[in-house]
Amino acid sequence: MQLVLTVTFSMSLLAAAAEPEAHWPSFRGPDARGQGSGEVPTAWNVESGDNVLWKTAIPGLGYSSPVVWGDRIFLTTAVSGKADPEVKVGLYGDIKPVEDDTVHSFRVLSLDRKTGKILWDRAAHQGVPRIKRHPKSTHANSTPATDGKHIVAFFGSEGLYCYDFQGNLLWKKDFGLLDSGYYVVPRAQWGFASSPIIHEGRVIIQVDVQKGSFLAALDVETGGEIWRVARDEVPTWSTPSIYSHDGGTRIAVNGYKHIGGYDFEDGSEIWRIKGGGDIPVPTPIVAEGLIYITNAHGRMAPIYAVRSSARGDITPTAEQTSNEGLAWSNLGRSGAYMQTPLVVGGYLYVCRDNGVLSAYDAATGERLYQERLGGGGGFTASGVSAGGKLYYTSETGDVHVVRAGPEFELLAVNPLGEIHMASPAIAEGAILFRTRDHLISVGHD
Repeated sequence: MQLVLTVTFSMSLLAAAAEPEAHWPSFRGPDARGQGSGEVPTAWNVESGDNVLWKTAIPGLGYSSPVVWGDRIFLTTAVSGKADPEVKVGLYGDIKPVEDDTVHSFRVLSLDRKTGKILWDRAAHQGVPRIKRHPKSTHANSTPATDGKHIVAFFGSEGLYCYDFQGNLLWKKDFGLLDSGYYVVPRAQWGFASSPIIHEGRVIIQVDVQKGSFLAALDVETGGEIWRVARDEVPTWSTPSIYSHDGGTRIAVNGYKHIGGYDFEDGSEIWRIKGGGDIPVPTPIVAEGLIYITNAHGRMAPIYAVRSSARGDITPTAEQTSNEGLAWSNLGRSGAYMQTPLVVGGYLYVCRDNGVLSAYDAATGERLYQERLGGGGGFTASGVSAGGKLYYTSETGDVHVVRAGPEFELLAVNPLGEIHMASPAIAEGAILFRTRDHLISVGHD
């Protein structure tokens, strides 16, 4: 029986490996681009069930995104000892963290993508959180990553865990206390959020915290450290991205003191930019030989379009908008605070936390439009795209569907009926929304 199960499972993985459109392996999907395949619906109704494939209750709180490999979904959550843990959405400036010293269960779940059935649920760690969280965040902010064999989940101070597809723990790593919060007010602990990525047998983690920030590569099979480089950086919440140049593999990271590019093999620095928004969250994305980086808060909210050939310090001067390593930049207040941007069909889309969506010519930086998405409240979840459409979800759960292109056209607004903070995932024409209490699959019936 064990042999039959093993052979069947292996065949399933091979079949999934042959269908990349069925994979959304890490935060923002393949290459962090936020682009999925298939014809995702324009309109649906969660209340009536129209174009809703399934809806599954998820315990606890987690603003990590779902990831997909073939017919499997993986998700993390943190279950508080409180019956109704606090979540505060909207546009506000309260920096005080949530007081909750109850024992939490930090969990990794696997679901069937076709039915939404929970296949397994593992408690990675149990205990009182070592760092407090922001009232808008959770203790499971980091999106897991998978390569079709391993699932890696990061819970910050509670550790990094690697499972196989059957839910067996393969290894775990404890990096000690990882204190993320506003560096100006260190007591404002906000929780860890950078997500791991897996590439060519390595787990890449960006750990920017109050003390001892670093970027590291681990062996995905064993968790052994391959290299680690120190970063002179304040806390950030951005996930690294992989890109290529001249046959070499590189890592792009966001930051405040140190936006930069690193060599994938040994972690050596290739290029850097200093300055920007002082609470960096968006992930760098790569399209057509350019690396798009944005952040906000404080004096600046820039957009940078870095050439993949960049080397050395490419920080623009006050008089510059471009240089040898920088194709263009917008140093006004146009950058995004929370959301990772999108590049679709030669256009760059940047949505701010107040719902103002701007479209740019991705090659030149020329702004083509700026429109406010309807409804009140904030926008935290990053937009995704499929079938020539953009999907932007407000914190109150209204999904705005916009046609991709140089002119603004709102196609539909679909309410989810719950708080929504996690960036969606897309696989084979279905879009997965992680709300406060559920995972919802939307697709054509």
